[in-house]
Amino acid sequence: MLASRSRFKDVTRSLKHRNFKLFFSGQLISLIGTWMDTVAEAWLVYRLTGSSLLLGTVAFAAQFPVFLLAPLGGLIADRLSRRKIIIVTQASMMVLAFILAFLTLSRRVTVNEVILLATLMGIVNAVDLPTRQSFLVEMVGREDLMNAIALNSSMFNGARIIGPAIAGILVASFGEGWCFFANAVSYIAVIAGLIMMRIPPRVIERHPSAIAHLLEGFRFARDTAPIRAVLLLLGGVSIVALPYSVLMPVFAAGILHGNSRTLGILMGATGVGALIGTLRLASRTEVKGLGTTIAIACGSFGACLILFSLSRWVVLSTLLMLPIGFAMMTQMASSNTLIQAMVPDRLRGRTMAIYAMMLMGVTPLGSLIAGAMADRVGAPLTLALGGACAVAGAIAFWRNLPKIRAEARELLNAQGIAFGESAQDVTEEIPTVQ
Repeated sequence: MLASRSRFKDVTRSLKHRNFKLFFSGQLISLIGTWMDTVAEAWLVYRLTGSSLLLGTVAFAAQFPVFLLAPLGGLIADRLSRRKIIIVTQASMMVLAFILAFLTLSRRVTVNEVILLATLMGIVNAVDLPTRQSFLVEMVGREDLMNAIALNSSMFNGARIIGPAIAGILVASFGEGWCFFANAVSYIAVIAGLIMMRIPPRVIERHPSAIAHLLEGFRFARDTAPIRAVLLLLGGVSIVALPYSVLMPVFAAGILHGNSRTLGILMGATGVGALIGTLRLASRTEVKGLGTTIAIACGSFGACLILFSLSRWVVLSTLLMLPIGFAMMTQMASSNTLIQAMVPDRLRGRTMAIYAMMLMGVTPLGSLIAGAMADRVGAPLTLALGGACAVAGAIAFWRNLPKIRAEARELLNAQGIAFGESAQDVTEEIPTVQ
């Protein structure tokens, strides 16, 4: 019993910080609404058009602005109050969600309007994403940063379980519009939490040139081998494998012969697996070995996608979504943790902007490609090819790990991360591959 309590305290240790507790509570409510919106929007587009290509187009419109504008968002995050920035971005998202709800409930919505609103949401996300990621350290400090990142991911995936399940029921019973309305209302929780926070003033570096300030972040990511390797793998997987979610309505309706509830079940199962993965990461107290974890998770993600593409049975497909979610989120959260452990505070916003570009910014290109390929060769083959590419990327990353060992150790030592043995080699005990 005492061991269980101790382990629970380890997993939730960042919640001892009042500011993070407020953030966690508000975001959990808001993210449930976001996942309801995501499932309902995909179903709405597929119901209106029956087109895999347009599913990919909407995802492209929602995420490509992150690729173009995230560097600007990271620059803003390093120069202004991050809490105030997030309040503005969350309020803007709330307004856009209310507009989509009104158009849908009044039966005036068209695919063109969905694409326009998705684009505007993507523009706001380009500022919100890197700011939220870099804001974590202000709420918990460096000593609990790894745990906060993992709990933040677990919150995201807990919402992924609840949101799609609710959306599947609401869409089937009342239509997509009420999901959009619930999402809009949910933003109130996170805005209230942000307003209630007490954040000490942050020393903000003043730089004479915004362009030079921006380029400094790109040079750091380019010239720092461990961070470059993690980002390149993340970007590659975001193009070839993460767009699997865009094809889920096709699998739910066309391959598995289900409906919106089937889609909700599949997405919810992904969330269960992802939640387990992030809770496992939250129990860690050091970053040692995360390089190997990233490689294994990426390879497992790709292999499970291949198996899912071959399934024609709802039960088997649902079960396969569990390891897909587990492996996917383990890679994403581990990459986030490792990067934030190595980056200096003054470069955090700009570096996390590049992380956002690699995670969300390039995904729309993959979504567009996946949608077009699925229309031509079918969703199963498209998904299988993406999974095979993810496996190949994992092998290449694993072979490169021994070469970046020394620089990773130096970066961790420079930051003085108090994560157990985090200042030691994160790729220790990895054999050299000839």
